[in-house]
Formats: sequence, structure tokens, C-alpha cells
Amino acid sequence: MVDSKKPRTAPKQQRQQELIKATIRSIARHGLAATTIATVAREAKLSQGIINLHFQSKQRLLVATLEHLSTEYRDSWQRAYADAGTDCVDRLRTLAHVDFEKPICERNKLAVWFAFWGESKSRPIYRKLCSQIDDEYRATVAEVCRQLIGEGGYDHDWRTVSRGLSSMGSGLWLSMLMDAGRLDRDGAKQVIDDYLAGMFPNHFPSSGANR
Repeated sequence: MVDSKKPRTAPKQQRQQELIKATIRSIARHGLAATTIATVAREAKLSQGIINLHFQSKQRLLVATLEHLSTEYRDSWQRAYADAGTDCVDRLRTLAHVDFEKPICERNKLAVWFAFWGESKSRPIYRKLCSQIDDEYRATVAEVCRQLIGEGGYDHDWRTVSRGLSSMGSGLWLSMLMDAGRLDRDGAKQVIDDYLAGMFPNHFPSSGANR
């Protein structure tokens, strides 16, 4: 149902953001295949005509939604990384924790990420957008792992350590999505901290607590 209280006109960027947020809710509720212009319109409480005006098609709306999530994720980890300073320990902890900070780690968004990942093999544009973000983030994690291993004289392969850390983030997302009552953001960070303590005992306390 269209919300009569909503203005008929709104700035283009504002309206597009409203529709993208409605698309996220629709995918989380109905799945990617069952999300339609109609389901998004109901979530947004706007007419289907407004969606067609801004995005022309469901596919363009879905691509815009994935681009929005990808940009949000990239901006979040890059900003956190820049704020972490030059210390490798702070940098690595920050990169490892960013997956579990707001606004990235929200249940609806996790569901949408997995929905797009599931379709990435058959949709080149999804695969391209997901790979760009993953590759950049993982390359940064790998470089910090390499520096920290060299600094601490650890007998680890930095590629293996960084792959384990990146894969753990995705696995914890799935656990949070499938059983939200058993694992929250703080719990996921604790798991990450325990992994870092195991890999870098001279730099991360075994309790997993922050320094």
C-alpha cells in the first residue's frame, strides 16, 4: 500500500536510497528470486511507478543495491583502517573487527550478501562487484599479516593466516545469520581475537581482550 503521508516528490538521491533500503528488506524477507518491483514497492510504501522511474527494471535495482552494500563496506573498512594508525596490531584487529561493526553487520544485510554470493556464478555483474570488494580487503589483510609475521618472527605463512582470517569472517556471518540467538557481534569479535591470539601470541593477549 502506498503511504499517503509520504511526499510525492523527493530529492533523487534520497528516493533512491529509500528504494535500496526497501530492496534490502525485501531480499532478506523473500529471497533474491522472489523479490520483485511489487515487493519492493510494498516495503517502501511507494508506487511501482516510482521504482520504474528511478531504476527502470528489477535488475538495475538489484545491481544498485549490491553497489550500495559494496561501497558501504569498502568505505567502512578503509575509514577504520586509516583511523587505526600505523601499528600493525591495531591495524589487523581493526580489519578483523570491521565485519562485525554497525552498519555492516546487520541481519538483513547479511542475508542480502549471501543471496548475491549465491547468484554470483550465474551473474557476472554480481561476481565482479563482490570480487572487487573481497580482493581489495583481503589484499590489505594479507599485507598486514605479512608485516606482523615479519615483525614478530613468527613461523607462519602470511597467505595462510590471512586466508584463514578472511574465511573466518564469512563463516561467522553465516553463523550469525542462521542462529542469531547464539552468536552476536561481540561474540564474533571474541572468536576473531582468539584466532589472532593463537597466530600472534606475542602481540595479542590470549584472553582475546583488547590491549
